[in-house]
Amino acid sequence: MAREHAVRCLRYLLHALNLLFLLMAVCVLGVAAWIRDSLNSILTLAAHTRLEEAAVLTYSPAVHPVIIAASCFLILVAMVGYCGTLRCNLLLLSWYFCSLLVIFCVELACAVWTYEEPSVQRSDMISLKPRLHNFGLQHHQWLTHTWNHFQTEFQCCGVIYFTDWLELTEMEWPPDSCCTNQYPGCARHAYFHDLSDLYQEGCGPKIYSFIRGTQQLQILRFLGVSLGVAQILAMALTVTLLWALYFGQRSAKQDSQTPPAGLEDPGPSDGLISV
Repeated sequence: MAREHAVRCLRYLLHALNLLFLLMAVCVLGVAAWIRDSLNSILTLAAHTRLEEAAVLTYSPAVHPVIIAASCFLILVAMVGYCGTLRCNLLLLSWYFCSLLVIFCVELACAVWTYEEPSVQRSDMISLKPRLHNFGLQHHQWLTHTWNHFQTEFQCCGVIYFTDWLELTEMEWPPDSCCTNQYPGCARHAYFHDLSDLYQEGCGPKIYSFIRGTQQLQILRFLGVSLGVAQILAMALTVTLLWALYFGQRSAKQDSQTPPAGLEDPGPSDGLISV
């Protein structure tokens, strides 16, 4: 009776952990997609600079296809674990344990990879200035779109200050994406009438802060640590449940093979009188 209560308790705990795995895996995929959108813009603007190398070192493990695949695989593993726990199937539970172990090793390897801090200095932001030269050119429309998207999203203008656009290009005023309230011709109006309508902070410090670590990256790291702890707990509970089910089935088989006490083959009667 005590073993049945223990097995029921283990099953409830594993059901809760499998539900937690589903939710956290979906959160990891969502945050990774959130980071990837901003990272793509930074990699485009910082191409062939030390900033690009630092961004790759910091964020590639977080948005690497291996991590995305591991998160998707974890959703499948959680479903299999739920079925194995529900049916008390030793084969499914064994596969569930091995899969969790593999995913945990992959996550641990990525955590070790991101342990090294990127070697980037504020002076490296100056290397972004040559990327302004090709803004607005016909065969660099992708770069123009990236600058406009980044300045709008991060609310910045230029590399260090909005005057970078005037010093490094042939433009007479900054792009409209530098305006706090954007509309066609807003930058020209702001430049000649009210400079406060332009973003005053450059995009270089924004990129530097992003590379050093963002709130999204901290959330992803917290989710990774939480997933690792939950996986260790789930593996321990799975081994315990496997042990309980295996020995429970073994005891039941032995009991079924042992004949009842009242059905033993009677020996010769002691009271038999020989003729």
